[in-house]
Amino acid sequence: MNLFEAIEKRHSVRKYKPIPIEAEKLNKIYDAINKAPSAGNLQAYQVYTVTNSEMKQKLSKAALGQESLIQAPLVLIFCAVPARSKKYGKRGETLYCIQDATIAAAYAQLAATALGLATCWVGAFDESEVIKALKLPIGHRPVAILPIGYANESPEPTTRMALKDLIKGI
Repeated sequence: MNLFEAIEKRHSVRKYKPIPIEAEKLNKIYDAINKAPSAGNLQAYQVYTVTNSEMKQKLSKAALGQESLIQAPLVLIFCAVPARSKKYGKRGETLYCIQDATIAAAYAQLAATALGLATCWVGAFDESEVIKALKLPIGHRPVAILPIGYANESPEPTTRMALKDLIKGI
C-alpha cells in the first residue's frame, strides 16, 4: 500500500480482534516511529508499549473509560520529553518535544494502516493518571495514546472540511 492509500484507508477504529500482532509488523511500526522527523533530530519523545491487560485497564480508566485500550493487543503511549529539547530553550521544552511525539504517533498510525492494522488516536485522557499508572519518569508527558490491532469493525469514513475552508492563501 502506498502512502496515499494508507492516508485514505486510515480511520479511527475502536473495536479490535483478540489477535496478537506479528513481530515483523511491530518492527516495521517501530522503525517508522524511529524515522519520524524531529526538531534538530533530537527525538524528544519516548514511546511506551503496553500489552499487559491489567495495565490496559488502568489506561482505559485514565482515558475516560475508552474500552478500545483494553481490547487492542498493543497500546503505544507517546510522551514528550522536554529535557531532550532543552537545546532550543523554552520553545523546545514546551512545543518541539510535543510536536516530535505527535509526528512519531502519526507515522505509527500510517505504518499500522499500511500493514493492515487499525488504530485510533486517543487524546482524551487524564494526563496525571496516565503518568501514575505507567510510573513514568519525571518530565515524561503523555501526549497521545494509540491502540493498535486488527479491526473488529468497519467504521464509515467521516466527513471532512472542504479544502477551500481548510487551506487559505495569505
